[in-house]
Amino acid sequence: MHNEKMVIGGLPIEIIRKENLKNLYIRINPPAGDVTVSTPVEIKNEDIELFVLKKMPEITKVRDRMLAQERQSKREYVSGESHYLWGKPYRLQVVYEGTHRKIVKTPTKIIMTVPEGTNTKARENLLIEWYRKELKRVLETVVIDCEKKTGIHADEYRIKNMRTRWGTCNIDRRRIWINLQLVKKPIECLEYVVIHELVHLLEKNHTHRFHALIEELCPTWKEVKKILTTMPLDHMEKGEKEKDDEQTDIERYL
Repeated sequence: MHNEKMVIGGLPIEIIRKENLKNLYIRINPPAGDVTVSTPVEIKNEDIELFVLKKMPEITKVRDRMLAQERQSKREYVSGESHYLWGKPYRLQVVYEGTHRKIVKTPTKIIMTVPEGTNTKARENLLIEWYRKELKRVLETVVIDCEKKTGIHADEYRIKNMRTRWGTCNIDRRRIWINLQLVKKPIECLEYVVIHELVHLLEKNHTHRFHALIEELCPTWKEVKKILTTMPLDHMEKGEKEKDDEQTDIERYL
């Protein structure tokens, strides 16, 4: 694998050539909208340029949306910070006492109790695990409702903290991955993503049939998608990437 730089349509593009790749893939990387193209080694530069130029309207659309979306400042997990749960902001209160770690939610606060001297990373991990349990609890009910509504069944659901996708679907294994960040959005966003991924078990790509099924099964999807693209995202450092399988992100949730 080796990398090189190209400027295509006025955009700097990072080209990643891989030995075992069969197709070309475009990725728009948050938070700054940097564009990378993964390509088989033997593909010529002019073919890469043509591929990117054909996709430029979608690339521009995703980059503009990514750059316009608000992100929270870097979290320190200290008292006074605002943290979201199911679309509602809660004030974090950190209490240093005892030897146990726990989190309790009140109508307006998330109260974190940790031993004196607990560092920032440990406080972050505690909140992440609490979020994971909360999402898992609600996801069980949402899955039952969505599978009943769609008549489609997935064999397995897993939760992962993803940076670029709200969900993914492994069609062969009938496994759906749900982004942990959905625990911070209104529940209807989680419902939409579950339905979206379930429909992929019937229709792999975003075809006319796929969109027709989404329209039928989730008539409010446009309003929900607007919520997903306007609510603040977590802070993310430039250059921070998730390790994920190769897939063209510009085809996700457009």
